[in-house]
Amino acid sequence: MHSSDLQAFYRKAGTLIPYFMGAALVLFCVGFYMGFFECPIEARQGNSYRIIFIHVSAAWLSMFLYVLMAVFSLIGLWKNNTLAFIVAQAMAPTGALMGFIALFSGAFWGRPTWGTYWVWDARLTSMLILFFLYLGFIALHSAIDDKRRADRAASVISIVGVVNVPIIYFSVRWWNTLHQGASITSRSTSMAEIMLYTLLIMVAAGMCYGAGVVLSRTRTIILERERRQAWAQKAALEGKL
Repeated sequence: MHSSDLQAFYRKAGTLIPYFMGAALVLFCVGFYMGFFECPIEARQGNSYRIIFIHVSAAWLSMFLYVLMAVFSLIGLWKNNTLAFIVAQAMAPTGALMGFIALFSGAFWGRPTWGTYWVWDARLTSMLILFFLYLGFIALHSAIDDKRRADRAASVISIVGVVNVPIIYFSVRWWNTLHQGASITSRSTSMAEIMLYTLLIMVAAGMCYGAGVVLSRTRTIILERERRQAWAQKAALEGKL
């Protein structure tokens, strides 16, 4: 991929980031208000269920980003596409952060629900594995100085590890677990309408936030890799292009 292609993507990403981050902020504020002031108290779990609006959104975003990371890694290997490798690298920190939030919030949700912060449940364990796969991807990228070798080596982790995503999703069906089953399916939902709408708004907020942060990190990585190019040096000095 030519430097001009990376420069063009850098410019386009810069125009999109404010829109994604602005939408994320608005959606999060709406979802937060609905989740804490409009949604009723749940009959069995009381107010503790409200953490699902953060927990589920973070878990879905973490899994979604990992699948995308694997897809871009595959494209990078297949097409020898530098931009695809860069986007995959940019997704890893946000995916890891969302995975951590999902695990951390799930522990606090589990304490009043199950009586414990953690069990080696199939859903929890597979989610923890996803978090470690993200860390492994990031660590391997950092450990190899040659960026081309780092891209290819880290891509293997993301592509092989993507098999864990359907395991996370179907774990509550395949095994007898403490974790509750899916509240939302393609045919129906067991959630009240206002709870469902609130959850979907929070998921949309997470997606917009993820898109904005990934694009921002992609721009940073492009500048780092293209630091010898005149346009990249100028953009780094100005803080924008």
